[in-house]
Amino acid sequence: MNTFPKINIWSISEKILFRFFFTYFTLFILFKNNGAYPFFGYISELFNKFLHNFIPWVGKNILGITYKIRVGPNGSGDTTYDYTLIFTIALIALLSTIVWSFLDKKTKSYSKMYYWLTLAVRCYVGLMLINYGMVKVIQLQFSAPSMSRLTQTYGDSSPMGLAWTFLGFSKGYNLFMGIAEVAAVLLLFRRTLTFGLIITLMTTANVMAVNYFYDVPVKILSTHLFLMCAFLIARNFKTLWEFFFLRTPIALTDIYKPILKKGISKAMLAFKVLLLGYVLGYGTYSTLESKEKYYGNSSKSILRGLYEVDEFKLNDTLISSSNKTKKWKYLMIDGKKYAKIKPIGKKSQWYKLTVDSTKNKLILKNYRDTLEIYNLKYTEGDSTNFYLKGTVKLDTISIKLKRTKDYKKKFLLTNRGFNWINEFPYNR
Repeated sequence: MNTFPKINIWSISEKILFRFFFTYFTLFILFKNNGAYPFFGYISELFNKFLHNFIPWVGKNILGITYKIRVGPNGSGDTTYDYTLIFTIALIALLSTIVWSFLDKKTKSYSKMYYWLTLAVRCYVGLMLINYGMVKVIQLQFSAPSMSRLTQTYGDSSPMGLAWTFLGFSKGYNLFMGIAEVAAVLLLFRRTLTFGLIITLMTTANVMAVNYFYDVPVKILSTHLFLMCAFLIARNFKTLWEFFFLRTPIALTDIYKPILKKGISKAMLAFKVLLLGYVLGYGTYSTLESKEKYYGNSSKSILRGLYEVDEFKLNDTLISSSNKTKKWKYLMIDGKKYAKIKPIGKKSQWYKLTVDSTKNKLILKNYRDTLEIYNLKYTEGDSTNFYLKGTVKLDTISIKLKRTKDYKKKFLLTNRGFNWINEFPYNR
């Protein structure tokens, strides 16, 4: 591979674009690091307090946002705060570019600064995708369809919920996606950078498409990962075009690397090895630990199962299936802390679950209605029959249920399996 000469001359447009992207990507990596860099959270505490006051001010006084801008994390990466932050970063980058271009008219190129910027961007994209890839390889991000999903109709699911069910259904597809994302490790080495970018550009484009078209609230991050890959591969775009479409013999250009002292070069190499060891080693360990915590056997309730209501009595009166405001259809228990009740003709409702196995007691507390508390005593009959009896508010209830421990066998989606031979499409 060829390297850039130590001194080259950039065009005016190249210098202006570099000034903008240098400021924009630097601020984005600082303010929206998303855990890409290890231990960066400690650094972000230095400026987050300021941003949590400044960004809402920008939203109110510059963008004219009238409602309160929430600053705390809530699982979404596309909040009003996030978009206002991106607007602020873009505005600062634009003003910086104007001032920088006005003050700096003599510099012929920014080859050294370009190297350090690409190093920061390569590490950001690479480490971010390695983290995302690991949780897919171990199938933590997209878990297998739960009881709640399997008893939910397609029409009741959100676009994001449908995507999570589709992606989580297959362990093999999770592994495929995970390997494609972990391949971003190639971005961390200059010799494999271009090959890694070809893979990663397509991977981030697919992630971005899913986030956009299934309304997943990670649009900002996925868009920037794609843009960063496009920025990195742009220097070789013309060369790749000639190779793939014009059949022209080409030589890829490497990123010019400043000459560093021997001790500094060795220190950087050692740091890279330690960084990869930490990300891959500790990342794998922590992901496995998280999977066991949230989906392992230790997280399951002793009453785990899908309970289909056979008989439902309220105040000793048998409730028919036509009484949709009272009768349950399913009781779903999986983890130790939560349960879900699906009434007939109504949406499912989550409850806080408490089980006392020594007294055969089960308590369900409605998250929305604090007065709705089921105090129940459970009795197990034969292998399938299960009985609940107790009170809710001022009423007494008595329920007979059919318990299915291995609930996956009950649904076509999870018992169909893989078939090499299909004489006809099995599309249900």
